[in-house]
Amino acid sequence: MLAKRRGGRRFLGFDVFGQIPPPTDYDGTDAHNRFKVIADGKSTGIQDGEYYGYMDDLYGRVVSSFEKYGLRVDNQSIILRKGLFQDTFAPSESDRFCLVHIDCDWYEPVLFCLTSVSRCLNPGGVVIVDDYNDYEGCRNAVDKVLAEDASLRLERRLPHAVIRKLRS
Repeated sequence: MLAKRRGGRRFLGFDVFGQIPPPTDYDGTDAHNRFKVIADGKSTGIQDGEYYGYMDDLYGRVVSSFEKYGLRVDNQSIILRKGLFQDTFAPSESDRFCLVHIDCDWYEPVLFCLTSVSRCLNPGGVVIVDDYNDYEGCRNAVDKVLAEDASLRLERRLPHAVIRKLRS
């Protein structure tokens, strides 16, 4: 995600706004076990509430949440894209990111997102990877990108991975 409110910055949010897609062979048994719970309709949400992936019109609920705080999803300064990351997220070399939050659980979407944003991340920019400590596939994707890109440094592992771009 990228923020734009004051000072010409935008907020970009990308999500399936529904049930998460299944993990692949690159993910560990932890991800496959978690997905089975989700697919079987047995997952709970925060504080045992409804799991967001089961909610009707999750996109509409997110838009309403922005509005509750006086923010309008106008597709200019606040943009939400519904769909798989590889279908909806295609930053160009001219795009610049200062803060990115990646929360897509499994190996392939984490690898895609981190690889896509790393080349557009400003020096000093930060990427927070939500599921680094939760899923083996996520951790493996992050570690792969870090091993291949010397401009990125893992600054913190807990409670989420924090990666900083050192240089272009």
